[in-house]
This record gives sequence, structure tokens and C-alpha cells, in this order.
Amino acid sequence: MKMATVDNGTPDGTLVTVSDDLAHCARAGLSLQHLLDGWEDADLPEPSAAPFDPTDALAPLPRAPQFLDGSAYLNHVELVRRARGAEMPERLWSDPLMYQGCSAPCLAAQAPIVCDPGWGTDFEAEIAVITGPVPRGASPKQAAAAIRLVCLINDISLRLLIPDELSKGFGFVQSKPPSAFSPVAATPEALPGWSEGRLSGILRVDLNDEPFGRADAGVGMAFDFAQLIAHAARTRDLPAGTIIGSGTVSNAGKDGPGRPVAQGGVGYSCIAEQRMIETIESGAPKTPFLRPGDRVRIWMEDADGRSIFGAIEQTVVPA
Repeated sequence: MKMATVDNGTPDGTLVTVSDDLAHCARAGLSLQHLLDGWEDADLPEPSAAPFDPTDALAPLPRAPQFLDGSAYLNHVELVRRARGAEMPERLWSDPLMYQGCSAPCLAAQAPIVCDPGWGTDFEAEIAVITGPVPRGASPKQAAAAIRLVCLINDISLRLLIPDELSKGFGFVQSKPPSAFSPVAATPEALPGWSEGRLSGILRVDLNDEPFGRADAGVGMAFDFAQLIAHAARTRDLPAGTIIGSGTVSNAGKDGPGRPVAQGGVGYSCIAEQRMIETIESGAPKTPFLRPGDRVRIWMEDADGRSIFGAIEQTVVPA
């Protein structure tokens, strides 16, 4: 089943069930958070003839109990660490990276990206899951059973603020503003590409209407979502509505870190990776970070070319 949240004048909005082709919906009479709190007792209506417009949707969870973002695609980790002169510790292959991000507000897919020239504003296209309750110390098997919904994220990063924040030895705050979410979330059972805690399929990213990324989300993910959830729950209970991000989807090439789409590669799910490749090849980055007026589009398609989650479509505006 597919679901979305539309505005009803309350902070959490109201839940609608959505048809597979994203054309129709039916109001469920509760919020998504209420559904997640009572998932086993849910009795949801089938999508009706009421029209659904993905551009009218809020984030599936406009405010979440927690947002914990992993970095499961180690090709991305290696590239962005190399960009700031940081080492790639061996333990990252066995112990996931994760940070606690901004869980409220969760931005709608059409929300603007606020940009200051000194921030180095970048997009990051990711997959995410929304969980039911997860007990502290949960095993990966228990964690997998708690996955309720899957969606897409644009996890905005302010690249030029990150080095200074991390140099203090604590973590991200200012460099990780609110993220935008796909209009629609889907149960794993509704996704043919879902298998063993991963979603296979091309994550499509366009920058200013030109193809920028076409990476396969099922390739190069060193830790599946069950492992990421179990990692997050090692020392805490995770309440229903916790969002776990995959980190930036990233595919290595056969002979290196990968090539841009324009050169026949699958491209990148963030600007920082392309800038790193340019630095490796020519000694300096050429692609600028986001500037006012730029447009970012992130989406996935099914085998028939239909959008699965709707599209994240954002325009950059000045701070």
C-alpha cells in the first residue's frame, strides 16, 4: 500500500491512501503517526476516485520522533572523506556510520532549498524507512520486522560548514538543516525492488533538468536497513515513526569511483562526489555547489516508467 499526508490545518496533517499510479486517494481519518502507533489494528480505506496530486502532499511524517541517518554506501563515504582530507577507517566496513539529524520539521517535496554562498549547499539523494517501535538491543531480524514504510529523502548538506563542525569532535548541527521527503511512502510489500532490507532500482537525480545521478540503490549498500536499525537501537528504544536514512546512494565504477552521466557513467547522488572526481582528474573541482535558481529533482520509476514515490522537486532560494 502507498500512503501520503495532506494538509488539514494540524501539525501532523491527515493520512491518505494512494493508488499505485499516484492518481487517486482516500482519506483515512487519522495521521500517519497515529497509524504507526496502532499499526496492527489499522483498517485503512482502499484508494477511491478522489484525485491525488503529489505536489499537494506534505512530508509523510511532517514531524518525526527521530531521524537517524546512516551512511551505508561506502563509495560515498570514501569520496567525501577524501574531499576533506579525512582517512577511511577500516572499522567502517563492519560498524555503520550514523548521525542524529533534524526530525522536525520534515519538509515537503516542493519546499525550497535555502542557500547562502558561504554554506556550500548540496543535495543528497537517499532511501529511507519509517519504523514501528523497536526495542533497545533489537536484533537485525527484529529490526527488519519493524520496517513499516519506505520513501525517498533529499538530505541537504552544507558542505562548507561541515569541516569546522566536525573539527570540534562532536557532530553535525548547523551543517545538516531539515531534509525534504518524497510525497508518497510505500509498504515494502508494495515495492517489487524490495529484498532483504534493501531497495533495488535506479534513484534518479536531475540538476537543472539535466541527468546528474542514475545510481542503483540496491548496489553498494554495505549495511541493509535491518542492520542500520539494529545499530540505532543498540542503546535506546526507537519509537514508532523513527526515520532511518540509508545515506547518499553511491555506485563505484568498474575501474574506480564512477563517472558522470554525461560520460556514460551512473553519475552521483550529490554534488560533492562529482567535485571529488573532478579534483582527482584535473586537480580542482569544476561543478559549483547549489546556487539560487537551481532546480533539483529526485525520483524512482517502476518497470512501466511510472513514479513510485512521486518526485522531490525543489528550487534553491537565497537565505
